[in-house]
Amino acid sequence: MFEREKSILEDRIIQVLNNQNIEPSEFKWTWIPFSGQWGLSTSLFATAASNPGIHPDFSVGKRAALIADSIKKELQLPEKFYKLESVRGYLNFFFDTNDYAARIIESVLSSGNCYGMGEKTGKKIMVEFSQPNTHKAFHVGHLRNMVLGSSVCRILEFAGNDVVRANYIGDIGLHVIKWLWNYMNFHLGEVPPEDKKTKWMGDIYAEAVNRIEGNPEFEKEIRELFLRWDRKEAEIVALWEKTRKWSMDAFHEVYEMLNIHFDRFYFESDVDEPGKEIVCELIKKGLAVDERPEGAVIVDLDKLIGTEDTYRVLVMLRSDGTSLYPTKDIPLAIMKFEEYDMDQSIYVIDVRQSLYMKQIFRLLDLMGYDWSEKCYHLAYEIVNLPGNVTIASREGTVVLLEDLIWEAKRRAQLIVEEKNPGLDEIVNRRIARKVALGAIKYSLLSKDNTKIITFDWDSAMDVNGQAAPYIQYAYVRANSIIKKFGDALPTASVPEYELTEAEIELIDLLARFPQEIQRAAKDLRPLLIANYSYDAAKAFSNFYNKCPVLTAEKNIRDFRLKMVNAFKQVIENSLDVLGIEVPEVM
Repeated sequence: MFEREKSILEDRIIQVLNNQNIEPSEFKWTWIPFSGQWGLSTSLFATAASNPGIHPDFSVGKRAALIADSIKKELQLPEKFYKLESVRGYLNFFFDTNDYAARIIESVLSSGNCYGMGEKTGKKIMVEFSQPNTHKAFHVGHLRNMVLGSSVCRILEFAGNDVVRANYIGDIGLHVIKWLWNYMNFHLGEVPPEDKKTKWMGDIYAEAVNRIEGNPEFEKEIRELFLRWDRKEAEIVALWEKTRKWSMDAFHEVYEMLNIHFDRFYFESDVDEPGKEIVCELIKKGLAVDERPEGAVIVDLDKLIGTEDTYRVLVMLRSDGTSLYPTKDIPLAIMKFEEYDMDQSIYVIDVRQSLYMKQIFRLLDLMGYDWSEKCYHLAYEIVNLPGNVTIASREGTVVLLEDLIWEAKRRAQLIVEEKNPGLDEIVNRRIARKVALGAIKYSLLSKDNTKIITFDWDSAMDVNGQAAPYIQYAYVRANSIIKKFGDALPTASVPEYELTEAEIELIDLLARFPQEIQRAAKDLRPLLIANYSYDAAKAFSNFYNKCPVLTAEKNIRDFRLKMVNAFKQVIENSLDVLGIEVPEVM
């Protein structure tokens, strides 16, 4: 935004240095931490280091300070700047407050939905997330993975990266075989209901677990069925394909409701056979040890690397030859890098799999894949119910995703009815959906992904605290002011009055959005944008209470109207990268 100003400053600094027979080095610019005024800073340390003949008896730091002082004495400040400081080898240039404020507001309004968007980096990043198992229900625990992964994708994309959204579906494994066994023996011929498909699938799985537990005879039948699937018997494969489609149809309904999409679906069944072939190669190369039939096929990573209790043992195949997770995760990683020339492959996976992911990446490295260093595990913690009850699909404590969303909508409707009792019922439901989904997503993203979350309705739906409804309501307030004005927004540029502290605070937050996007993309932390959105909404609330807009004098009103519209745009952009929609009314 201020590239022209930086260029003018550099030209003038270089001119002063040339006049003093000092060879300039490259200038690196940083923003001066905001303290009621805005500015840019650069240091003279590189120039001092490359000119040892200037004050040769002094240290680099002291030379830099003297050079900076000499520049300050001679340099003529360009237009738009009002002050120059020389501080211990740094030159600090401060903008004219009103001009800077006008520039920020104009930048937001002219950029619109693109404000904060980074320039194209040329980097391609794959993010693998969601990874549900077919033949099970979606529950609250799945939601954190989906919401985190989707937001990371949105932030990376907004920051200028090319993002591939991948989903690895667990469509085979012991859980699927248990489901098929229970269906074939006790539910054959039944079909899932239209309205609660995942619940029906989950119920059959939970029922299967309860039947099998403590019954060795059933365990034997499960193993036999797994081997039949492994041999690709037509009857079993046909039933598996039909029931898998039931799960996938239900998954797509959930993704559509949450506004989450994927560019590439991978299936465990697609990499099952390639994985077994790779295991054979690992045995031939001496990386894996075949202990069958008494034992399994294993890779003793610590022994291969020379470490102790760091990577431990990775089991690649069961004693009966059936596959495990690593059997399939190795060929999956290879397939990803063969299909896409990636700069990074991010796995959004439960923190409890941290050792396992470390093992997979290290084994890929031992296999000679130098791109293994581009693989990254983005870990997240579990979601608990109140009372620290862990959610699990095999236990009665599970909260289904569809039930959670239904309850969120019910609570959101009460909020909307209280705020706007005369609202049309259809509009009410539409707004309530945005508020409900926003509340759920924000409650998961506003906590550090490495921290355990205990889901709490009061916090999630809080219209006065750090929650999506509070931020959405700030947007609605801004929208209301713009609608009440009615006319086209004024074209006035630089404010002709002294800005208040509340205005300066709000403008500073609007200015920070692009750098917050880059920071969140670098750290893979949607939490930073969640916090930013709340801080911006809080600053707007303070502005709203202290700074009249529509009743102010015309010159003040005109600039404040543009500020309100700029805030509205920035909140829309910041919530959008979190996957949260803004309601027009509330």
